[in-house]
Amino acid sequence: MSAPTTNTATLPSTAPTTATAPPTHTDEKSDAVTAPVASPADTAQTYRLTQLESLESEAIHIIREVVAEFERPVLLFSGGKDSVVMLHLATKAFWPAPVPFPLLHVDTGHNFPEVLAYRDTTVARLGARLEVASVQDYLDDGRLLERADGTRNPLQTQPLLDAITGHKFDAVFGGGRRDEEKARAKERVISLRDEFGQWDPRNQRPELWNLYNGRHRPGEHVRAFPLSNWTELDIWRYIAAEKIDLPSLYYAHEREIFERDGMLLAVGPYSQPRTDAEASNVRTETVRYRTVGDMSCTGAVESDSYTVDDVITEVAATRITERGATRADDRISEAAMEDRKKEGYF
Repeated sequence: MSAPTTNTATLPSTAPTTATAPPTHTDEKSDAVTAPVASPADTAQTYRLTQLESLESEAIHIIREVVAEFERPVLLFSGGKDSVVMLHLATKAFWPAPVPFPLLHVDTGHNFPEVLAYRDTTVARLGARLEVASVQDYLDDGRLLERADGTRNPLQTQPLLDAITGHKFDAVFGGGRRDEEKARAKERVISLRDEFGQWDPRNQRPELWNLYNGRHRPGEHVRAFPLSNWTELDIWRYIAAEKIDLPSLYYAHEREIFERDGMLLAVGPYSQPRTDAEASNVRTETVRYRTVGDMSCTGAVESDSYTVDDVITEVAATRITERGATRADDRISEAAMEDRKKEGYF
């Protein structure tokens, strides 16, 4: 009777297991062993990007891609936090060369003085070229009429479109983010505008695998949104990481305010109480601004956030976007932002 056969491949090994040591290098002139050589896996671990680094890399790629594809790009710069971050990214994208395109500000004439001062200081520091499209000029010569509610944000559309046409800009960088408002959530990174500057949400190209289609016909242009995938919290964490200066009103300060429609408006030359109830409610509070725009329609929030870290903690806890909480121009109707975007607004 023959001995039974054994399949040795199924038997566990009885040999002791030992950890494989990383390869080492021996100096030929001596027998001393130097430090272990890093394995490819260790190297890949070292170069893994953080979330903020990934967002920064994506935004810089978009900025460079637009500059490579288009002849006359321009960057909208108001001095608000999103446009400040966008300009910072553009500066990094082309450093040590200067930013290779001008900046454009559509000035309502009702801007916060702190923001205008910051805008001019930043432009001078970078040696950039600033173009200003003034709503006040359009009101003075009759091309536009003052609104009954006093807000001028909706009046920015025509000066913006005229500036784009007059300077032959074919790509306009904007700081819009998809988390801000539902109409902005529909935007592509590269958003096509027709020959009238209008936006048709049904006439947009797919953007697969981060491939951006900048094709357009004469007279058309695109809006480019490098911050599309950022959130308000991402913006503030990036500001902290990069030590970016902002206008002072983004941090807690005392200001005379009154309440209207659930918002805290600053008492100033362009925002005054309209009723006895509003006038009797004027008081001094510690507030800050989450977003900046026309003084007549931009509200403040009560806050004791005096530093960037304080603001990050505050923003992380909020459940209402900055536009939803503090912008009266977005409350004109349910589709206020989308209606303005279709007309050519950002």
